[in-house]
Amino acid sequence: MLNRLISIAPMMDWTDSHDRYFLRLISPNALLYTEMITTQALIHGDRNYLLRFNPEELPLALQLGGCNPSDLALCAKMAEDKGFSEVNLNVGCPSDRVQHARFGACLMAEPCLVAECIHEMQQAVGIPVTVKTRIGIDDQDSYEHLTRFVSTIAETGCSVFIIHARKAWLKGLSPKQNREIPPLRYDVVERLKKDFPQLTIVLNGGIKTLGAVKEQLAIFDGVMLGREAYHNPYFLASIEQEVFNNKDVLSREEVVLALIPYIQECLAKGDRLHSITRHILGLFKGEQGAAHWRRYLSQHANLPAADVKVVEEALRLMQK
Repeated sequence: MLNRLISIAPMMDWTDSHDRYFLRLISPNALLYTEMITTQALIHGDRNYLLRFNPEELPLALQLGGCNPSDLALCAKMAEDKGFSEVNLNVGCPSDRVQHARFGACLMAEPCLVAECIHEMQQAVGIPVTVKTRIGIDDQDSYEHLTRFVSTIAETGCSVFIIHARKAWLKGLSPKQNREIPPLRYDVVERLKKDFPQLTIVLNGGIKTLGAVKEQLAIFDGVMLGREAYHNPYFLASIEQEVFNNKDVLSREEVVLALIPYIQECLAKGDRLHSITRHILGLFKGEQGAAHWRRYLSQHANLPAADVKVVEEALRLMQK
């Protein structure tokens, strides 16, 4: 059974394989998620490229975007065959592009379709199939609508719901605004957990401190962290120590040293240094010299001949 106490949210353009490898060095126990990948991209594109990951990233969940049950079942099977630990259906993204393709948060208006999708995915795989959703959309934001949605999906046997504790406005707000303007309603998700105690409810949205993590873990089955884990990744080290009782976390410097062989391997395959270092700019957040670290990497990692020496020099500047 997957440990769901702490997970890292799927974040477009951020939680790629490089970022996940880096985060795993800090947190051996967090459940990691891919960026959302659409069924059409997997079916018609380079699935080996899209589904690539390093074994060190496990446990790792693939998040899918789509609304066709048979397509989702096919892609879920691809995920299982590749070795993913879980497949998750995105029912929370509010972007216009996603809405036009009839998936993401707009699917909250179609609980029976979501249930059919989940059922077909479950029939295709033996790994967990889960749902990430909001507490409502537009004017369909009553608690009754939320419970109808959850109970309809739960009837398929799906038992894990990751709930972003904000509603989504499908018209008038950008995805960024939808992460900030609709108020957080932890009370709604807490009520849902009380009314569906048999379900695994993971809270997502606005959790930025160790104290908040501990507070919510007293109520929910797990906490999903988003942008705080990206901008301040070493935050995960304190969670490892305090939540998982892991006393062997790497120091920031040890994380960099452990990352260097990975960087060398990626560069040898043709990756650009910046594609990796862009994820580690926040590693020293709050530490003396953090600005030097960020500045040096930002100024030098993009250069055509940039190699691992850029990271080594940035670390040397931090250690002065």
